[in-house]
Amino acid sequence: MLKTFEPKFVCFFCKWCASAGADFAGTSRLTYSPNGIIIRVLCSGRVDPLHILWAFKMGADGVLVGGCHPGDCHYSTGNHMAAKRIALLKVYLKEIGIEPQRLRLEWISATESKKVVEVVNSFTEELRFLGPLTLEQEGPP
Repeated sequence: MLKTFEPKFVCFFCKWCASAGADFAGTSRLTYSPNGIIIRVLCSGRVDPLHILWAFKMGADGVLVGGCHPGDCHYSTGNHMAAKRIALLKVYLKEIGIEPQRLRLEWISATESKKVVEVVNSFTEELRFLGPLTLEQEGPP
């Protein structure tokens, strides 16, 4: 029997937009891949790169950050900060041997329940294509 790889990933979703969009998808009875675990944060700008690196270290195959559309941030500039951090972190990930595609940033409003479904499903497929994340251990086991 051939076992298929099912990726697992962490979603850091802004409370005001992306997380509300995921809630709206649920109340609209839309279904999407169960491979992502949603962690609600107050703002995408509050997601520290260390949170993302920790998720990878703890076994996540990918990390999805969802925030408000530019200009709609509840905290004015949090999403701009998130965009800068994610761009820099993708460069760092490549340097340490993690494909930058394993980290994704999406702008999702509270009313975009279908976009939540599309983003989560497409990220799941992209991670399936990339395969499991394997990190080399430093030093003796």
